[in-house]
Amino acid sequence: MSESLPSEILQLPISDRLNLVEKIWDSIADDESRFQLTEAQKQELDRRLNLQTDSPVSGSTWQEVKSRLLGQS
Repeated sequence: MSESLPSEILQLPISDRLNLVEKIWDSIADDESRFQLTEAQKQELDRRLNLQTDSPVSGSTWQEVKSRLLGQS
């Protein structure tokens, strides 16, 4: 992946690269209104919302997921 980045970026200190990433991310967030979901993405979100609405106890809370991932179950 890093070979696709310009060498000037790779030569920057990590703190400068992190600042660059933050600026890029902020620029994406600023253009959020121009971002459009595809019809397939909208349908998938609707499907998941309906699944949660129809069976609200079938999922896991974030705390349950986190505990499983950290091996604390």
